[in-house]
Amino acid sequence: MSEPGGAGGGGGGGRSGRTVDAADRAQLERAPVPLRRVAALFAPYRWQVATVMALIVVSSVVALATPFLVRQVIDEAIPRQDVTLLAWTVAGMVAVAGTTAVLGVVQTWLSTTVGQRVMHGLRTAVFSHLQRQSLGFFTRTRGGEVQSRLTHDIGGMQSVVTSTATSLASNATTVIGTVVAMVALSWRLSLLSLLVLPPAVLLTRKVARMRRAVTAQRQRSLAELHAQVEEGLSISGVLLGKTLGAGPVQSQRFADTSADLVGLEVRSQLAGRWRMATMSIVFAAIPALIYLAAGLPATSGGMTIGTLVAFTGLQGWLFRPLMGLLDVGVTVTASMALFSRVFEYLDLPVEIDDPVTPVPLDPARVRGEVRLEGVSFTYPEGHRPALAGVDLTIPAGSTLALVGETGSGKSTLASLVARLADPTAGRVTIDGVDLRDLSLATVAGVVGVVSQETYLLHTTVRENLRHARPGATDAEIEEAARRAQVHEVVAALPDGYDTVVGARGHRFSGGEKQRLAIARTLLRDPRVLVLDEATSALDTGTERAVQAALDEVSRGRTTITIAHRLSTVRGADRIAVLAGGRVVETGAHDELVARGGRYAALVAAGERDVVLAA
Repeated sequence: MSEPGGAGGGGGGGRSGRTVDAADRAQLERAPVPLRRVAALFAPYRWQVATVMALIVVSSVVALATPFLVRQVIDEAIPRQDVTLLAWTVAGMVAVAGTTAVLGVVQTWLSTTVGQRVMHGLRTAVFSHLQRQSLGFFTRTRGGEVQSRLTHDIGGMQSVVTSTATSLASNATTVIGTVVAMVALSWRLSLLSLLVLPPAVLLTRKVARMRRAVTAQRQRSLAELHAQVEEGLSISGVLLGKTLGAGPVQSQRFADTSADLVGLEVRSQLAGRWRMATMSIVFAAIPALIYLAAGLPATSGGMTIGTLVAFTGLQGWLFRPLMGLLDVGVTVTASMALFSRVFEYLDLPVEIDDPVTPVPLDPARVRGEVRLEGVSFTYPEGHRPALAGVDLTIPAGSTLALVGETGSGKSTLASLVARLADPTAGRVTIDGVDLRDLSLATVAGVVGVVSQETYLLHTTVRENLRHARPGATDAEIEEAARRAQVHEVVAALPDGYDTVVGARGHRFSGGEKQRLAIARTLLRDPRVLVLDEATSALDTGTERAVQAALDEVSRGRTTITIAHRLSTVRGADRIAVLAGGRVVETGAHDELVARGGRYAALVAAGERDVVLAA
């Protein structure tokens, strides 16, 4: 219930009178949401929702008894000195307060529980669905957008149950019940109150629109301030600022944005203040006019003091729920826009998905023969194929090096072998089975990837390695680290394997992070290994240490290496040279050099251990 009189008007004015956000309207036009789909989310909790609505109605109706009890006390119990009646009416007031309080607690518990469960279901569904999306989705989507929908949008959707739906039911019940009670007490005073309310409502909505415009600017400035904090105070941002000497410029930029925010905060507080002052006078005048009407013989209708007090109390309850009902369109649109944004992600097609009936394949029994048969691939936004008509066979246990200029298709080919994408034409097989016929879990168990950019989680070394195989024992983790030649580095740390690696692994050098990634791959023990320029960003000395670890991890496995140094290429059983998405040469190092073709030209362009391709 609203506070009586001016307090109710002032409180309602700050939140009411909103207009539909253009972004919300555009979102619903782009991705409309059927009401039955929203209702389906709450279907498992239909009885809880019905109970909440019933509690709201009962609580609102019970609360309306208070003014009538007050009238009884003033008109009957006190003047007649009727102690029994006084005791019963006072007890009734306490009972009404206690009943509405208990009903409110139960309603809040039920609505919050339902809201949280629905939110939990949506949050986990969206997270799981996004994990199934291809890498292309994440390259096309801003990282902050995904986090925003998972946290802010789904978090905001809880208000549909705990705020929007319950407040609509409560406001409607309160307004109807209050108007009926007011008319029952005095239809003359009810008419006066209802005549005065419209201008007050219009004034409140105008003030709120002014505040909304200023608040929108303030939110944009706050967003800019948060972005500057993220950019300037993250590890990468601080490092960039220090190395470029950009710290003073960043500080000044932050100070300017903060100064703008000061002005906007002041404007936000002052927006419509004169109109709000006028409205406060209006709300102070409403009870005065009621008292005047009650005192005039022509309009009093023989009204008692108890009726007058009860009526003014009821009138004070009317404004805020009425404003809430007037904003129902805005509230519903905002709520549906949140559902629309979340459903957009849930409705994204899964490009790389498990087959309906996966072919059973035991990773432990896989030999590891890899074939690409007539493989072509074109990126969704591409105008020409990244790969065209590629035919390659990599015998089990052998090594293939891929070389070629930037954009020749090396990384694309490697991603197809790991089934990070599916070929546009042709097929990729392992032991004769099309990767698209295997479950994604099976492919991940058969094919391991070590890439140039190593991602480490912000947790301990042990948990970073165990991420590859949750059931791995500490002994197995240490053995993998030894084989990756990183055990001594980890053991020398103050907390050993329990050392937290820090944000993105900044505690470790590039070579150490690569060897941790290799150890992580060893724990999975894949039969096929894809090394995607795993040493391209390292200096020669570090590269030798990492290459030694790679040689260890590659032993006995089918290995496909995107190579950039001659030392890596020379040891491969076979080399495939790509140009323009096609395999233009294949053979061993000496054979290709003797042939004098494209590979020989790449070798001649540099000396030993010099980059062959970017």
